[in-house]
Amino acid sequence: MSEKILIIDTATENCSAALVIDGNVTSLCEEAPREHSQKILPFVKQLLDDAGVVLEDLDAIGFGRGPGSFTGIRIGTSMMQGMALGAELPVLPISNLAAMAQGAMDNGAKTVIAAIDARMGEVYVGRYENVDGLATLIEQELVIAPDAVMALPLIQGEDLTAVGTGFETYPELLDNGRLNLDGQCRLPSAKMMVPLALSLFSKGFAQPLESVEPVYLRDNVAWKKAPGK
Repeated sequence: MSEKILIIDTATENCSAALVIDGNVTSLCEEAPREHSQKILPFVKQLLDDAGVVLEDLDAIGFGRGPGSFTGIRIGTSMMQGMALGAELPVLPISNLAAMAQGAMDNGAKTVIAAIDARMGEVYVGRYENVDGLATLIEQELVIAPDAVMALPLIQGEDLTAVGTGFETYPELLDNGRLNLDGQCRLPSAKMMVPLALSLFSKGFAQPLESVEPVYLRDNVAWKKAPGK
């Protein structure tokens, strides 16, 4: 593989960046919920400097497109826009729920229920199956009340792995015994997104900047595109 891809993620409490250069992955990650805007660009600079490359040398930039914190998603999207626009790079939007599912699948999970605490008494949730090593969404990502999660057709079958802060905030979701919590994947990170980004890029799914928007799942949240886009 000869891809050169930068990935950033600030959609949850984690602030992270990962760089893939010819199959080699380096990454930085810190749980710093109120410092994303101060930390993400230094992370990017360190990774690029250590690899001896600049943004213009890259093939694409990936980013955590949500769902997650509204403020965090906006920060990450704005940072992605600035870098992609300045370096004229295509973009790889990656689900934060899928990232956690991918992390669990890299640890051997087959079917994953990912849930992020959405505040306001709700969770973001999605079910993912391991298809050729990649987290593949089944049906759709949702934002729903915690007590509605276990009624979903998604929560069926055996060997279901649970990941994400939704299960920390609402531990009763684990009480029925059908879900096994993977505590190593409580938050998404740019490193978890690497296999998904490489797959999207190899299949020609990198998108022009003007066609990319964040995903909030809540209908009452809008994103203002970059000027001229």
